[in-house]
Amino acid sequence: MRLRHFVEALLLHASLVLLALICLSWTVFAVPMLLILPARVGRRAGRRGILAGFRLYVWSLGWMGIYRLDLRALRALRHGAPLVLAPNHPTLIDALLIIAHEPRVACVMKSSLMNNIFLGAGARLARYIRSSPPRRMIREAVAELARGGIVLLFPEGTRTTQAPINVLQASVAVIAKQAGVPIQTLIIETDSPFLSKGWSLFRRASLPINYRMRLGPRLEAPDDVRACMAQLDQTLRAALAHPGQNAWIETRGEGEVRGERAAGAAVEACGEGAARRERAPSAEVVRRS
Repeated sequence: MRLRHFVEALLLHASLVLLALICLSWTVFAVPMLLILPARVGRRAGRRGILAGFRLYVWSLGWMGIYRLDLRALRALRHGAPLVLAPNHPTLIDALLIIAHEPRVACVMKSSLMNNIFLGAGARLARYIRSSPPRRMIREAVAELARGGIVLLFPEGTRTTQAPINVLQASVAVIAKQAGVPIQTLIIETDSPFLSKGWSLFRRASLPINYRMRLGPRLEAPDDVRACMAQLDQTLRAALAHPGQNAWIETRGEGEVRGERAAGAAVEACGEGAARRERAPSAEVVRRS
């Protein structure tokens, strides 16, 4: 058992090192290309470069026996019409796996990642979309869809912490409405909390990890943002009603709640202790009296 745990930890760490090397290697080329290439050429070159690097990484995950991946559903997106792709978001690797299979994808990313040493230069070259400020994000997403692309936007806004999904953000429907394109739901299922919210990169996971993507219902271009978001929420919750990942999401969510309560209790206790010390007379005052 100890040997198995050692091998699993070694494989996981090796895969993370490989991903870091792939990203840094592409950064070396992306930085000068970002400076000299026009936007249209840079966009195509950037996305092709990211796709090639991420495909190599995805292949290595299967070769090393870390993941058992079923990503066949993504083939249906090739050569299709522009759309907003709206998956649930259980783990950190979700976007990487999608980008590795479709060069037309423009990912909406946290703005802080645009300056990340591993991802920033490549993301800027590929003209991925910053998530803030919101108006700029919506404008750039609509322009991407007008060029025939696919906008990848996780409607939860962050990795899932509440089973089956977090509260959804309305930007996905706003973009689809303004661009006049449908919303394609994508259902992600995994049996492991590896790389979920709060998972340490140095924490071991049991291998192999089963991971599957499947296409959910496609929602037509909305006229009413609020009605569209209600339909999207209902669609994702129905599609994710039974996956085994709900069990570990609920377990980790309860753990986070307990941790927050414990931290709150500790802060409150510290505050009460400080208040008592302030109210209590000091020894010097007692002696003087």
